[in-house]
Amino acid sequence: MRFHHMARRIFLAPALGLALAVAITACSSSGASSSSSAASKPAVAASSSPAGSGSAATEAMIKNNWEAFFSSSTPTGQRAKYLQNGETFSTAIKAFAASPLASAVTAKVVSVTVNSPTKATVKYDLSAAGLTVASGATGSAVLENGTWKVGDDVFCGLLKQGAALLKITVPAACNSAS
Repeated sequence: MRFHHMARRIFLAPALGLALAVAITACSSSGASSSSSAASKPAVAASSSPAGSGSAATEAMIKNNWEAFFSSSTPTGQRAKYLQNGETFSTAIKAFAASPLASAVTAKVVSVTVNSPTKATVKYDLSAAGLTVASGATGSAVLENGTWKVGDDVFCGLLKQGAALLKITVPAACNSAS
């Protein structure tokens, strides 16, 4: 029994790592971040500072919301508020969160660059089960209804690349994700 459990771990870690590395490499505009403290924080609205200023407060808001979206400790029902067009993707978010492989994914935001009043670029490192599978990946953050959110192109990129491994269906809305 113990051997079976260890063999499963040995097989799953490289498989997940390979799938996520391919996803990140193939989708250079995808991104994520996760931390256990992020889940306890509410979605953070935009600051009143000029959006293109790249203020520390705006960057912190973007980082917080990214981490909350990808954190396994964020309740699945709460994740949609951290994703651009999140309600459209609620079924896919639930499927993604339910996958044992996806639940092992974490990311650390390395930097945030505010590009315009409604867009930012997020640089991050992606890990699976504690192993770094992508370093220095980039993704988008968008300001939607006063809240900075993970760009839906990021989530769709991960879904498209990992659908078979995660045993989930990519929603039709990903065909038009920005």
